[in-house]
Amino acid sequence: MNGLYALKPWYADKLSGTRAALVRREVSPDALTAAGVVCAAGAAAALAWLPAPVAALPVAVLLAARLAFANLDGALARDTGRTTRRGALLNELGDRTADLIVIAGFLTLAPLWLVATAGLAATLPSWVSLAGAAAGTARLNGGPVGKTERCALVVVVAASGFAVPVLAVLAAGSALTAGLRLARLWSELGTAASCDVRSAR
Repeated sequence: MNGLYALKPWYADKLSGTRAALVRREVSPDALTAAGVVCAAGAAAALAWLPAPVAALPVAVLLAARLAFANLDGALARDTGRTTRRGALLNELGDRTADLIVIAGFLTLAPLWLVATAGLAATLPSWVSLAGAAAGTARLNGGPVGKTERCALVVVVAASGFAVPVLAVLAAGSALTAGLRLARLWSELGTAASCDVRSAR
């Protein structure tokens, strides 16, 4: 179920030199979160206003940067001992904002109802994971259509111009991902409850 998220350790390793440079320069993790949102806005603008396939390169570069910043902000906070609850909140808000901004780039390419549906669906996997974490489980990430896969699908649209069908796949895949995460969490929480009952006897 991890999908492209399985590549995260490899990607983090590739970014290790950049992370070390940011530590030396005492860059704020919050600044990286904000930079990720700015990159998402740039990708959305390129998707909305540049024709396919001209949009493909800037969209791909900006979304790759958006993913890099999403990887680096938390790692930088841990490396420098600046992990805070406020930072965690800002990180989540930044991620959700970036997701919605990228989807908004489809407003010039697809019907409003489909864009709105995809925007809602794209946030569902994260909300399910956050609910699970609040209940005491490990944070779930990955696909089949998680954050990385959504970025890849946006690049497909930028290259092909097939906004409506790809947006439909993004919406359906995001909903499926949320459903799979919910099923896994439901099972884990049920098992945990059974173990607690047995332990109490």
